[in-house]
Amino acid sequence: MFRRLMAAFGAGVEVDTVLHAPQVRPGETLRGEVRFRGGSDDHKVDGITIDFTAVVEVERGDGEHHATYVFQRAQVSGPFELRAGESRSLPFAIPVPWETPISAIGDRPLPGMRLGVATELALAGALDKGDLDPLFVQPLPAQEHLLHALDRMGFGFKRTDLERGTLRGSTMPFYQEIEYYAGPEWRRHFNELELTFIAGPSSMEVILEADRRGGLLTSGHDVYNRFHVRYGDHPAAAEHALRDGLSAMARHRGWF
Repeated sequence: MFRRLMAAFGAGVEVDTVLHAPQVRPGETLRGEVRFRGGSDDHKVDGITIDFTAVVEVERGDGEHHATYVFQRAQVSGPFELRAGESRSLPFAIPVPWETPISAIGDRPLPGMRLGVATELALAGALDKGDLDPLFVQPLPAQEHLLHALDRMGFGFKRTDLERGTLRGSTMPFYQEIEYYAGPEWRRHFNELELTFIAGPSSMEVILEADRRGGLLTSGHDVYNRFHVRYGDHPAAAEHALRDGLSAMARHRGWF
């Protein structure tokens, strides 16, 4: 829907951003257009920018809060004149970063994930950033295979969120944790599992973290494992690496 911007002297300019397909995968291109309707006067538009945004959990002291991070910024247009009453449409094509978090699987949005695109318009010396248009990012095929493998092993999805911080091998200021309840085969070793992907153009890193159960004489603690998956690998090889990682953590020989 068009939103109205009140520019200089109270003249209204209406703007609408339309995504051709709100569902994308990392590494693909998000396409759409920004549509305008001029108000009662001519105006100079200084520029239009589209931001990919994510709501991230930030821990500080004993508490936590949520902050909105911009992780991709693309200019749609430089300066141009918008005539009174004129209608105009500007197309855009923006690469989706490989490390963009997953926010949907199939037709199901993931609870806890808030990703979107915001259109920023500079008009009459002022900036207006409208409401977020939701962005639904589907997993890469290799990611989807590992997620289904965890389902087959009986792991139960708990939740997912974005944590502030940069992991080794990553360029993002945050990372995604997909949390599971341990499957039946692994419950005697740990209660929950957290999964993180660091994706690139031809391969990805997979990071596992589990809270290992304590014994009669030992306390519980977190254990880690990290392995590499090439997109051209046979799916069985990736699932084998996943099982090896879980087994290593169960034996408390994980590494990070």
